[in-house]
Parts: sequence; structure tokens; C-alpha cells
Amino acid sequence: MTRIIADISVSLDGFVTGPGPGPDNGLGTGGEALHTWAFSDDPDDHRILREGTARSGAVVLGRRLFDLVDGPNGWGDESGYGAGEVGRPAFVVVTSSPPRSVRLTDLDWTFVTTGLLDAVTTARERAEAASSDSGNDLDVVLMGGGATIASAFDAGLVDTLSLHLAPVVLGAGTPLFTGGVPRTLVQRSVTPTSTATHLTYDVL
Repeated sequence: MTRIIADISVSLDGFVTGPGPGPDNGLGTGGEALHTWAFSDDPDDHRILREGTARSGAVVLGRRLFDLVDGPNGWGDESGYGAGEVGRPAFVVVTSSPPRSVRLTDLDWTFVTTGLLDAVTTARERAEAASSDSGNDLDVVLMGGGATIASAFDAGLVDTLSLHLAPVVLGAGTPLFTGGVPRTLVQRSVTPTSTATHLTYDVL
């Protein structure tokens, strides 16, 4: 069964970027500390990264995040999704209009202009097709940004919330949640490492 998994790194004070994020400073000031765990040599960090990317049948992201990862300072050979830990999932971008060009033409991009629900539906179809081809159960991963995940959470589209809680206080930046619709969570796992506390919740 294909699940919709929101997966994102967050600071202790609830930010998914530091202050002042932009095209030349995608994670904001100090925001690189949020993703230290993804480049760690800790075996638990590595396992969580490997398992998370291996289950990705399709990945959903918002337009602002797409512009960052596809920009000149974005993903490269060693810094793309999963950084070599996964094959090539489909990427589905929520946007008001498709970009005129794409730098990362070796990736499978689909641009959905009719809203988040349609983007998630498209991603689910792609993940289910990939599951059928591979013989493995693959999921849809919502990788961000924060507004995209919060909107999906509020809309009741998220089955599982996977947070990588970094031991840093950023003080400002892009918050993950700013009010919204109350949801009940059931904690399924907690894995502490030297660089993060990895938390998994089922969303009821």
C-alpha cells in the first residue's frame, strides 16, 4: 500500500530553514545544520537515509524548493535526492506554471498546476506504477518545503510524519507549522544519534 510520508529536517524551535533563505542561501543562515545528519558517518543516520530514499516511489516538492534544487547552487552529482542512496524516483512539483527550462534534465519532472491534491494524486499514481515494476511497496515522499508539507498535513493528505530533529536553535526562518488543523499523532519510532533525533509518527 502506497503511503504519503512527509519527511523533513527541523530545528528544535520548529524551523525548516534559517533566517534569510533565498536563491543564493537556500537553507538560510545557519540552516545547513539541519541536514548534518544526512552526511554523517553514524550508522543509524546512514540507515535512516538509505531506508527513507529506498522507499521513494515519487517525491513531491513545492515550486520554491524546486527553484532552489534546480538552480545553479542546487543539486549536483553528490548532493541530489538521497545523494546516491536511491535510484531515480519521479519528482512532482506543485506550481502555478511550469518553468521555461530545467537544468536537471536527467531527472523525471512532472509539473502540476492544479493544486496540491492533484500533485499528490499524480505522485501516488507514479509510486504505484513504480511499485508494480519493482515488486516492492514504494511510497510518496513529501520533501518540502515547509509550506507544502504544512498544507498537505492540514488537508489530511499525510499518512506518516517523519521528522529529523536537529540539535540547533535557529531563532527565525521558515516555520514548519503555524497553526492549522489539529491532528492526532501516534509515535512509532524514536532514533537518537549524535546529529539528530529521528521521529516517526502515524497521522490519524
